[in-house]
Amino acid sequence: MTVTREQFVAEARTWLDTPFQHQGRIKGVACDCVGLVICTARALGLSEFEMTDYGRRPDGRLRPMLDLHMDAIPPAEAQAADVLLFAWNASPIHVAILTDPEHLIHAFVPNRKVIETLIDSRMRALIVGAFRVPGVV
Repeated sequence: MTVTREQFVAEARTWLDTPFQHQGRIKGVACDCVGLVICTARALGLSEFEMTDYGRRPDGRLRPMLDLHMDAIPPAEAQAADVLLFAWNASPIHVAILTDPEHLIHAFVPNRKVIETLIDSRMRALIVGAFRVPGVV
């Protein structure tokens, strides 16, 4: 199955304002950053993958999970619908979906919900990887 980048971003946007909850997977009720990516891909028939055995703190499993289920790309080549990996204190711990070259959507603890926001210079400096979801064209 394939979907367009526009379809992937549109599905991710249906999660906007969903409250943040660690390991949440229910649109409008609870979602975390990993859940947003997983549930967006699942809703579009791109994947049945699930990952729920992770803690709130970095444990080294996020990047290997992305490497296994997505295609790594240089961050400079990321386009709408690609997944960005961020590191806090040098530990890869957060993911977001690029919606255009300057914006992303993510379930973000400080905002306590899924938001779409500008990628400011502080956030851009924390990007440590980028990935393509197989099936998004």
